[in-house]
Amino acid sequence: MSAAISPARKHQLNTGAAASTHLAECLAVDFAVLLQTVAVLPETAIQCMRDAASKGITQRMVLAATLLREARQGDPAQWQSHASDTVRGWACYLIGGDATASLPVKLEKMRPLADDPHFGVREWAWLALRTDIVAGPLLALECLQPWTQEPSAHLRRFACEALRPRGVWAAHIALFKQHPEHAHSLLEALADDPERYVQDSVGNWLNDAGKTQPQWLRDLCTRWQRERDSPANAYIRRRALRSL
Repeated sequence: MSAAISPARKHQLNTGAAASTHLAECLAVDFAVLLQTVAVLPETAIQCMRDAASKGITQRMVLAATLLREARQGDPAQWQSHASDTVRGWACYLIGGDATASLPVKLEKMRPLADDPHFGVREWAWLALRTDIVAGPLLALECLQPWTQEPSAHLRRFACEALRPRGVWAAHIALFKQHPEHAHSLLEALADDPERYVQDSVGNWLNDAGKTQPQWLRDLCTRWQRERDSPANAYIRRRALRSL
């Protein structure tokens, strides 16, 4: 996947001089080289990352945060404004992996990263909190409900994407798979969202739920078709029902 990326471009990505522009570049970053360039870590830590080169990118994100924390460089503020989207992603995992912080505290700390201009950082922001969200989905829902009213489409989308029943590259939320009605207020708040970025997330959330509760999804979309006539909601319904 990285074959089409020039050596000069790889050097920029691996030294943290520039952010990636697409998924292939995200996946091509050499975490060991990047860690060695941007942080002061012992050689044993760098070798640990080299040894993990064949592991999935999510596992390496967690490992990078762990190595930074162990080297007393675990303050997310140190990394969340870095030019590299990968490094900003490490900040997400430093927040998510803080065993001393509650989920509400983590969400507040994650807010600027959830609103990051880079698509990759915004994904790491919710993925880094997924373990906490799976452990306490109703608390997460309560905390994220107000985000559905944020001016930023990034934050509105985060509120939905972070709570997806099945998610992407992430553990499932059993409660929402079996009882999607718990998220009624969140879904209603976003049912006519004007931004396609948010509409896609809402449609995907509903599509996830429909895999285990198809009749609930059909009933919801039938009611929305009757009560809501916005183009946004029509698009969401089509996306939601695509697997039925």
